[in-house]
Amino acid sequence: MEAATAHHRIVIIGAGPGGLCTAIRLKQEGIEDFVVLEKASGVGGTWWHNRYPGAACDVRSHLYSFSFEPKVDWTRPYANQPEILAYLEHCAEKYALAPHLRFETPVQAADWDDTRCRWTLRTKAGETLEADILISAVGMFNELNYPKIEGLDRFAGKAFHSARWDPDWDLTGRRVGVIGSAASAVQFIPELTAQAGQVYLHQRTANWVLPKDDVPYTAEQLREFAKDPKAVPNSRETIWDEIDVLITFSDESRLEAAARAGLRNLEVVEDPELRSKLMPEGPYGCKRPLMSNDYYPAFNRDNLELVTEPISHLTADSIVTADGTTRKVDTLILATGFETTRFLSAIEVTGREGRRLSEAWNDGAQAYLGVSTAGFPNLFMLYGPNTNNGSILYMIECQVDFALKQIQRLENEGLAWIDVKPEPMESFNAEIQRDINGVTVWQAGCNDYYRSPSGRVVTQWPHSMGEYRDRIESLDPQHFHGAKLSKRTSPETR
Repeated sequence: MEAATAHHRIVIIGAGPGGLCTAIRLKQEGIEDFVVLEKASGVGGTWWHNRYPGAACDVRSHLYSFSFEPKVDWTRPYANQPEILAYLEHCAEKYALAPHLRFETPVQAADWDDTRCRWTLRTKAGETLEADILISAVGMFNELNYPKIEGLDRFAGKAFHSARWDPDWDLTGRRVGVIGSAASAVQFIPELTAQAGQVYLHQRTANWVLPKDDVPYTAEQLREFAKDPKAVPNSRETIWDEIDVLITFSDESRLEAAARAGLRNLEVVEDPELRSKLMPEGPYGCKRPLMSNDYYPAFNRDNLELVTEPISHLTADSIVTADGTTRKVDTLILATGFETTRFLSAIEVTGREGRRLSEAWNDGAQAYLGVSTAGFPNLFMLYGPNTNNGSILYMIECQVDFALKQIQRLENEGLAWIDVKPEPMESFNAEIQRDINGVTVWQAGCNDYYRSPSGRVVTQWPHSMGEYRDRIESLDPQHFHGAKLSKRTSPETR
């Protein structure tokens, strides 16, 4: 006999920052009929999975935390992965989310039923669940990106992706090949070179790496944060003011100052030829800006070699570059990031009239304010298309408020479903693409993770966090349509 399909008012996919924020806010609104499905064995999302040495946030901690749950005892301005994960675990425990969390439950598919006005979800284990409302908190950094390199499947040594670091693999004295030189590599290379015997770092293009003002807080500073109720809010406001202008990449003087700081940071590399290979070709901001005080000094070590020749192929024990050079390695680390442009389409999602999300996004992911996509009723996305900028935790809070307003509207107006109309969604996305085209540094032709295969930038928000908040707060209810609950078996557009 088949088990009965469980029904919930709301199902949340993902227990990272987005899923946790949603769950907490639902409970604060008195909504308890929800479940959070998480593929990992704990909360944290990207901070659960990314455990490579040196993993840390590039937004200062007082702003990279929920406004409703400030933390006064961050040990340093830019928290590392263990401290961020502990904070997220603290949030889950404090707000009693355990009864709602289901771990090791990856979602394979989600289908909207036009007749019953419900979502049916299927897990990888074959279990089915039903929900009136579906909230996706899978975000951008969900699906791993693996390079297409001949012979990768034939490599006989130890190989793993940096986002799935193997802590049990002893790197002491190893000959390690690292493919990729962006965000994760910049953070783990200094620690890796302090342990491994030889490291070959394969770089496709150089990145801007700025110095990081990350001196740990003193005991006196921590006492002040704990004692003065205004200290952390004031710090948060200061951080906001600094980055909310910078993230628009519109202030030429700030861009020039950042570039000068990056060049000064690079000067620590002693070998001039090596320094030239690490010199970014595009303008600051063309690709994701990075920060580290330890990355460039690592190149002064004898056991780190920067390789800029393209990789030809792999053998069982070597990386062979296009110039014919063979470098023997026993460990391979793929620092090649994520499939950032897929968002929820990484799961098989089907909306009204059987339309697949991957088909709706054939030209690239798009949504109204990054949260709602026309033709997919009662679906709200967090950290969705074109919402990546500034402090993602703050942006997520705005998106959760958006979703809560729509959920309240479903309740207050007795609606079976609500969906954004195609016209305002298309108008919004046309406007956003025009604004993105106006961000000069994003048009400089750098290889970045921002663009879908069609060429559209689908990850970035081109304005300030403040403008995103204002748009969320002033959204027009007329941009949505729905059907009365009494018409559930034959919904009619209002």
